[in-house]
Amino acid sequence: MPIETSLLPALASFANIARHRSFTRAATEMEVSRAALSQQLKALEQQLNVRLLHRTTRDMSLTEEGQRLFDTLAPALATIERAVAELGEAHAEPAGQIRVSTSRIAARLLLEPHMADFLARYPKLRLEFVMNDGFSNIVAEGLDAGIRLGESLDEHMVAVPVTPMLEMAIVGSPEYFARHGTPETPADLMRHNCLSYRFTSSGTIDRWSFTTPGTEAQTVVYEPKGNAIFNDDDSMLRAAIQGVGLVQHIDLCVQHQLANGSLVRVLRPWCRPFPGFYLYVPSRSQMPAKTRALMDFLIAQREQLERVRESR
Repeated sequence: MPIETSLLPALASFANIARHRSFTRAATEMEVSRAALSQQLKALEQQLNVRLLHRTTRDMSLTEEGQRLFDTLAPALATIERAVAELGEAHAEPAGQIRVSTSRIAARLLLEPHMADFLARYPKLRLEFVMNDGFSNIVAEGLDAGIRLGESLDEHMVAVPVTPMLEMAIVGSPEYFARHGTPETPADLMRHNCLSYRFTSSGTIDRWSFTTPGTEAQTVVYEPKGNAIFNDDDSMLRAAIQGVGLVQHIDLCVQHQLANGSLVRVLRPWCRPFPGFYLYVPSRSQMPAKTRALMDFLIAQREQLERVRESR
């Protein structure tokens, strides 16, 4: 049975109240009176024959039915708002705020070094980073785009690569290898101080995965158990440069240190390429100008990274 169109304004008002957990803040945002908003909600509850909110003079909370309705409405309304915004933005100059969900590593590698160029090119844009090492549902969270490794994306996600294929690199300082020798196979790592990285999103330790060289490839997984654990890759790299131990990192993230000799890479034949970082967006159709600008900019950066890699 199709929903009555007369309910749509009331459902939008309810979603706004639920999001703010406040009649006053919702009424202010919608530029209506608190009394009118309260009356609209009361009429909605009567039409649906269900209580959506618990209300007292000091507090407000969603009922179980209200929470279920809000969980369904929030992403649907975000999609509608985005579609309406896209109508005006599709052929306009990139402008407004663009909110991007990104891991810290992707931000440092792809966004931070090029912010000045990007914002100078599009002076009407305002870029907001939403740092999150876990995967983000950009539609439900009201974000414009996200950047994550390709292997972590849902297969139905609309995404484009913004880096070449990547490799995990095992690196250490020249001083470390002079003292402890160079590992020739992953089994040799048992005799080395392998520093760990802990994911902030899941709390798990990042395991080092290797693939045996040759045609009959097999996967070898090693769990580092050195004398230090990090949840920040910059701190981890500084420790490696100081000769504390070996670390694993994405090859593009250590290319500068490898070039200047402060770090040396080992076990490269055991490290197979994997899908790099992708920019993912809600939809390709009628993409807002601001999102298209970011996508085109990052694709150009990818092409530059590929040229640099080929020249080495």
